[in-house]
Amino acid sequence: MDPPDLLDPGDDGRADGRAGEFVQSLERGLAVLRAFTPARSQLTLTEVARATGLTRAAARRFLLTLVDLGYVTNDGREFALRPRVLELGYAYLAGLTLPAVAQAHLEALVERVNESSSISVLDGDDIVYVARCPTQRILTAAIAVGTRLPADCTAMGRVLLAARPRAELDAYLARVPLVARTARTCTDSAVLRSTLERVAADGYALVDQELEDGLVSIAVPIRDAAGTVTAACNLSANALRVDGATLERDVLPDLRATTARIEHDLAAAVPSPASAPAPAPAPAAAPGEA
Repeated sequence: MDPPDLLDPGDDGRADGRAGEFVQSLERGLAVLRAFTPARSQLTLTEVARATGLTRAAARRFLLTLVDLGYVTNDGREFALRPRVLELGYAYLAGLTLPAVAQAHLEALVERVNESSSISVLDGDDIVYVARCPTQRILTAAIAVGTRLPADCTAMGRVLLAARPRAELDAYLARVPLVARTARTCTDSAVLRSTLERVAADGYALVDQELEDGLVSIAVPIRDAAGTVTAACNLSANALRVDGATLERDVLPDLRATTARIEHDLAAAVPSPASAPAPAPAPAAAPGEA
């Protein structure tokens, strides 16, 4: 029998002095939701407990609560997410101007070069896809908006990492294990640092079969009106058909032109503070007022 799992919202064992501000039960509930993935869309109670590190009793309580709230369904044996979970990310996506502005540009680019294109942002140690236009020829079909991939072995991830301040990059390289996903994956932090320095100098990243065998990708940064790198845009292709040199020679100029158009439209969609209307002048002070 599983031991009782008392969920004290304030007791999380944190050593950073923020125990009173951290709700561990919320963290666990979100971990249960994240246990479901495209590859594991239906899970048993035991599988959820194993994926989250929770006891079966705790996992069961979270799952049944999510069922009652309409986020999860249960057929008597397996659990699965319900469409209502989309509400949790909709507010972020709806308020994010980038995907709406970029989508038409991605579609035009893909039509010209006949390769898949995506845009992602950095979230923790991963990249998250926020816009995408695939082709039928892309090697991996499971990538969609919301997909998370490791930053270190992806072209967009390297563009975003290369733009981070030195202290943040140092912390990242010290913290994140570099996992060999293929025989070509860089697993040496010193080599990766050198690669990122070159990416920052060149203004683009090329990753040849480091994330997945047969997949080559090239990416460039997307900057806001202040020149800060906020996202990255890529083109991905089958390495058996297109090599890295071809992407650099034939595709990179078009990719850069596309991101320039995206940046131009973003600047128009999100006026800078300097272009905002000036506040109305304050009324004149009455006699005797300071």
